[in-house]
Amino acid sequence: MFGDVDSQANAPRVVLADDHHFFREGLRGKLEGDGMIVVGDDADGDEAIALASRLKPDLVVADLSMPGISGIDVTRSLLATSPDMRVVILTVSADPLSALEALTAGACGYLLKETPVDELVSSIRLAAGAQAVVSRVLIETLMESVRANERSTAARAPRTVGGLTARELEVLKLIAGGADNAAIGRELSISRHTVKRYVTNIFEKLGVAGRVEAAVYAVRANLV
Repeated sequence: MFGDVDSQANAPRVVLADDHHFFREGLRGKLEGDGMIVVGDDADGDEAIALASRLKPDLVVADLSMPGISGIDVTRSLLATSPDMRVVILTVSADPLSALEALTAGACGYLLKETPVDELVSSIRLAAGAQAVVSRVLIETLMESVRANERSTAARAPRTVGGLTARELEVLKLIAGGADNAAIGRELSISRHTVKRYVTNIFEKLGVAGRVEAAVYAVRANLV
């Protein structure tokens, strides 16, 4: 009994912002089934800001396109007043420019609605736990855009890689390929805890804020 109370007390508190009622209700059910607490939801960007400002959730999951203002503007507004709040954009748009704009605005994730449900719920939980999450298909698109830009601007040549160890370089290459921590662990036969430590070290050494920036670094360093 007491364990259940403790579990509820530590459960991530989430606000949902999406103008599709049935999608919102379905996602609420999945998140609550995974142990998260959906403290509120709304279909309008401006109302979502008011709701999140009042309820102070750990995480806001916002659609990119909503009545009122966009999910990106929701992100900017919330983080301007509550910098510790985390925001994930959940959308049908795989446009890399929209993803980059959202991440630049401060979103900790950009996920596609086509993502399998279990993976989507797992990613949202990771985002609530201070990890950055981006749909794998989108990382692949972003990386191809970076590669094309590199090819068009200059011949690619190996560059410095921030003093990374051989194992950290292996992890960085897998990140650039879109692998999440679980996939990296399976590929290298190491624990998730060890993967997380490597990823943290890589971010610190390269001076990057998340997986997308690390992947871009890997492409520009001619590692992939």
